[in-house]
Amino acid sequence: MYTELGQIEAVPALAETCVTRAWRKHQAEIEGFLQHRLGDGELAADLLQTVFLKALYQGRGFCDLREPRAWLFAVARNALVDLLRARHPHEPLPEDLPAQADAQAAVDTLADCLPHALASLDADDRDVLEHCELQGMTQRDYATLRGLSLPAAKSRVRRARVRLRESIVQVCGVRFDAQTGRVCCHAPQASCGSQKSCP
Repeated sequence: MYTELGQIEAVPALAETCVTRAWRKHQAEIEGFLQHRLGDGELAADLLQTVFLKALYQGRGFCDLREPRAWLFAVARNALVDLLRARHPHEPLPEDLPAQADAQAAVDTLADCLPHALASLDADDRDVLEHCELQGMTQRDYATLRGLSLPAAKSRVRRARVRLRESIVQVCGVRFDAQTGRVCCHAPQASCGSQKSCP
């Protein structure tokens, strides 16, 4: 909304009313969002002013927004991202940097151990897991196939999953990350002893 001389045109009264009404309603929330992310009240105030000006520049278009709060937050997030990018420029990587070997997630390396863990389960657990988990059969279809009620089939799947998890922990030596609960590593047992899961 600049004139040829670079001065800002007067914002139409209708747009100003729409913007100021939305601004009064959401300003504190947006300011809190920015202060929480930045930890700097002055920077947050600068970005808040940028958001307000962008809303004013929308003119009558701001009045047509269905969700002014969402629009204001999107502008605030974009301004925040732009600021953070400018504060942390990325340096180009050197040309002679060796390529990193493909790192495989620990959970993906369990594929070789899964058949041994399945083999350690009883026939009913293996059957329900192979049908519902590996072949993609619905629990309703499994219930019909085996002459069970749907709640009984769901219960069987739930119990089999628990026992499979226990078997994977024991047979594959799985450990879970304390913070995320995800598989962090595993080491299949070297000696089989009397376990029926060994090949």
